[in-house]
Parts: sequence; structure tokens; C-alpha cells
Amino acid sequence: MARNKHVARKLRLGAALNSNQGIPVWVVLKSLRKVPYRPKLRNWRRTKLKNV
Repeated sequence: MARNKHVARKLRLGAALNSNQGIPVWVVLKSLRKVPYRPKLRNWRRTKLKNV
């Protein structure tokens, strides 16, 4: 990937980076563990991003 990226690409990569984080523990406890800990877990080797 190029060092100089378009703004739209940087925004998509940033959104993917934030969405790959776990949800807070207090959300799991408040929902009585009905919400999984990491529902949209993505690994950079296994699953590639589309439209990047």
C-alpha cells in the first residue's frame, strides 16, 4: 500500500481500526452477557478489507 493515501482511504482504514476493538466490559455486564465480547473480530492476516 502506498505511503501517501487518499483521504477517503484513510477514513475507511481508521473506521476499520476502531471497529476491530473490543466493546467495553461494562456493556457486557449491563446486557447480562447477551452481547458477545467481540462481535466483529477481524484479523489482518485472515480477512482482508473490501473497498479499501
